[in-house]
Amino acid sequence: MAVIAVYSVKGGVGKTTLAANLAWCASQTSGWRTLLWDIDAASGAAFLLGVDPPKSRTADSVFARERAPQKAVVRTPYRGLDLLPADQSLWSLDAQLAALGKKRRLAKLTETLGETYPRIILDCPPVLNQISAQTMRAADVVIVPLPPSPLSTRAFALVAAEVKGAAKGHPPMLPVLSMVDRRRTLHRDALAANPDWPVIPLASAIEQCAVHRAPIGAFAPSSPAARGFELLWRAIERKLTQRKGK
Repeated sequence: MAVIAVYSVKGGVGKTTLAANLAWCASQTSGWRTLLWDIDAASGAAFLLGVDPPKSRTADSVFARERAPQKAVVRTPYRGLDLLPADQSLWSLDAQLAALGKKRRLAKLTETLGETYPRIILDCPPVLNQISAQTMRAADVVIVPLPPSPLSTRAFALVAAEVKGAAKGHPPMLPVLSMVDRRRTLHRDALAANPDWPVIPLASAIEQCAVHRAPIGAFAPSSPAARGFELLWRAIERKLTQRKGK
């Protein structure tokens, strides 16, 4: 079982789109039974997977152990891919986790879910608090989307410090250049400076994920953007293999 956290301290970097497409790759390309767990109160993952939002606001009850996480899981239109959706109750999750005093609550919950799902993707909120600390303790690898800009470089430094400070034996990080437009000098410079980082292009096909309410592999599998997500997923699997071998 492996937990892949998609995390950034900045909003608007394509985090949820990345998480939904990686979950699709894990289940459809690699054939893993996969769970996408949305812990961002904005709850965009359900929309991108074509799942109607839950009527009740009970996502926080999973963390309080008032409800088994398996009971909150819903199916998606894609075989082998399930969703644990978010809702507005998660706005208070940071305070809830602080009050519980259980530093590994998220890790324990993913271990339970891992009995069913060999791959768990976490769509994390853009915060530095109890939630991010819990995420770092639960994750086997942390994916950090970074649009090419000086602010993104600063954001990555913050994420790196958070990951390293979370616990000994912290998970490896995989920075990803997202929304890359090769026509822009700043973006080309970022590519040249980080030639080993995976790249997700700025593409209208990716924007269409919100229109189709589907991962790009489901409606444009031959597109360069779909290829970018596939290559990123392969890089993640290599990271997991390397960590397992240590």
